[in-house]
Amino acid sequence: MKRIVEILVFLIVTIGFAQSSEKFQRANSLYNQEKYQEAIDAYKSIIDAGQESASLYYNMANAHYKLSNIGPSVYYYEKGLELAPNDEDIKNNLVFAQNATIDSIDSIPQGFISGALKKIINLFNYDGWAWLSVLCVILFVVLFILYYSSRTSVKKRLFFVGSWGVLVLGVFGVFFAFKQYNSIKNNQFAIIFSQETVVKSEPNLRSEDIFELHEGTKVQVSETVNDWKKIKLSDGKIGWIPSEDLKEL
Repeated sequence: MKRIVEILVFLIVTIGFAQSSEKFQRANSLYNQEKYQEAIDAYKSIIDAGQESASLYYNMANAHYKLSNIGPSVYYYEKGLELAPNDEDIKNNLVFAQNATIDSIDSIPQGFISGALKKIINLFNYDGWAWLSVLCVILFVVLFILYYSSRTSVKKRLFFVGSWGVLVLGVFGVFFAFKQYNSIKNNQFAIIFSQETVVKSEPNLRSEDIFELHEGTKVQVSETVNDWKKIKLSDGKIGWIPSEDLKEL
């Protein structure tokens, strides 16, 4: 009975993947025919079904960009980068989409060390760093066994240094995985979807207007009060906007 259940589960999963692949190809066909809104609807049906991939978000963003939907295009390029942080196509198209936004916001300069560390951490997502750590532990065990079984001093020295080298790399991998996970968990970002929104000093309509933001601008969400979000810009400015004016990544 257990075996039958396992087979049924396998068949259901296989059929689900096949259907998603078929829908994805159909959506790509619509995109190639320049039926961008129909392609968007097709991509969205895949996302709504719980499927996601960097290529799916990338194509969804491209379709929105073709229709000049700047906010959604930036949003889905950012979603794609979360899954494939080193994808050059997504990075390049994201720059094009960001250049189409109205707001020009300067970032607070980072120190050399913190900037370099951030670049290293962003080489992989936290799953990538975790798998690298697992691989390093396996290599450590293999090299340590080879160290004990070797009979020449040269090989012993080589395997000993190599084993501890990959172990140190594995420890750094765990550290970088936790750093990136905590960064994502503690730094919730969002994209402005409203064509124009007024940032308030407090979470109510009666408070003072501070500045305006426009579609496609990326903000950091730090707090939620009722239907308001407290946001922070890369230049340090903070304020409150209605939740309906943005979409969290």
